[in-house]
Amino acid sequence: MEELQDSSIHHMTAKVIAAIKNAKCYEPIYKELQRLVASPSVDKNDMRNTLEDAIKAAGLETEIRNMIFNLVRSRLKKIDAPDVRQTTKSLQSDPLSYLKRAGVLWDRRVRKSLNAMCGELKVPLHGQPRISADREDFVAKWNELSNYNMDLASYRPVYAPKDLLEVLLSLKGPTRPNEDNDQIPQWEFSHIALPVKNLFDLRTHYADLLRNDPYNIHDSAVQCQIILDSKLAPMCQQYLKKGCTPAPYRGALWAAVLDSKLHDYDIENWQKLRNSVWTTDHIVDKLVFKDIQLTASNDDQYFVFEDVLYQVLLCFSRDTDIANCVEYETFPVKGKTYEGPPSGVVPFHGICMFAAPFCYLYDSPVCLYYTFRAFYIRYCHRLTTINTHPQGIVSLCLLFEKLLQTYEPQLWSHFRELQIQPLRVVFKWLMRGFSGHLPPDQLLVLWDLILGYDSLEILPLFAIIILSFRKDSLMQVSSLDSIESILADLSSIKVLPLVQLALSRD
Repeated sequence: MEELQDSSIHHMTAKVIAAIKNAKCYEPIYKELQRLVASPSVDKNDMRNTLEDAIKAAGLETEIRNMIFNLVRSRLKKIDAPDVRQTTKSLQSDPLSYLKRAGVLWDRRVRKSLNAMCGELKVPLHGQPRISADREDFVAKWNELSNYNMDLASYRPVYAPKDLLEVLLSLKGPTRPNEDNDQIPQWEFSHIALPVKNLFDLRTHYADLLRNDPYNIHDSAVQCQIILDSKLAPMCQQYLKKGCTPAPYRGALWAAVLDSKLHDYDIENWQKLRNSVWTTDHIVDKLVFKDIQLTASNDDQYFVFEDVLYQVLLCFSRDTDIANCVEYETFPVKGKTYEGPPSGVVPFHGICMFAAPFCYLYDSPVCLYYTFRAFYIRYCHRLTTINTHPQGIVSLCLLFEKLLQTYEPQLWSHFRELQIQPLRVVFKWLMRGFSGHLPPDQLLVLWDLILGYDSLEILPLFAIIILSFRKDSLMQVSSLDSIESILADLSSIKVLPLVQLALSRD
């Protein structure tokens, strides 16, 4: 047993070292280590102890700890993923193969739509150089792009949440023995063989929320500053679990947890992305402008951030690192493949609402960009693709449905009697992570919990909480329009007390 344990530790250590060497921050850390080794503070006769002391004194120990923390919880999971090259027999026996196939087909459909739009409008998919006058105008208005004139009449969002929902509702798994498909309501997710938590599991996962820790604003601010001074990402993540982060400290805590603190190479990369936007006219530019004008510009809480959202999302569309970091489903599907934008992310209706809340956290577009990008890569992309991940949109929909059936059976029966799929009511909340639906101050609390517990499962749980909170009104209406009217205004909703109440009740 000890030999197996030693082997496992050695195997993990080897993977961590390999991952560190591939990280962007490896080179500057390595150069700093070389400088320390050659410094007078390191004694060659006691190399190990004196070098360790020098590393701690220079703050490198904390940087290395944080790097390993982020690698272990993200990139190494990707390295551990099973080999996708499966035989035909194993694919046929995989109970989730139809979901993986649907994920590949959805991605292909989205990219095909983008390519078709390029064909209709006679514009190249990979962009074209901006003419001199346009480039000069674009650069001059970079900080006030809301004044940049662009004809968007021929452009439309590639897809919207309702399009993804229709595909999800049409998913059909393999028929089980002795199962009559006619007896399964076409709008239920219960046939999907993905493991999801029950309320007991969620209580265990979110147990820290049920602790009655007395605090006041001053003590909380002092504690935040102490944690930030430690520069330890796990401590920052632990603090976010409380759901009571002081606003002035939230941006720094999020950056620490998401490992998005700025380095010189990040600033250089931002400048390269910005220059690419300045010099190249891309179809995604129009889609970004269109989306912001349709959503954030018409939102009372976000319209003032219109200009910075243009900068952030235009640079986002050019960032090839995103395509390298985001995990997509793989499955052998015949047919033509289609290319996408440089980032791999095809803009959809509402994509800017993932970035908009970050405008309340950062004054600098560069800081905003890297924290938003890290949040998108870790969480948001799972809400817009069909995948088998436990945090993916399919699993979240299934979790919502099971929680509603189990803990609000009256509401579930009411929806069934009306032949209204409950997911049609809440899907826009789930896919956007409630952005644009909750007031910003409450949305940031909800996203604190996402980061603190490293889980999107709070989204379907909170959707259930809202339905339960307005249950009496919902039980009195009999149409989808009336239900949506009851749930349209969430301005009075307070996230933390409602989540605590739901988790504590029997």
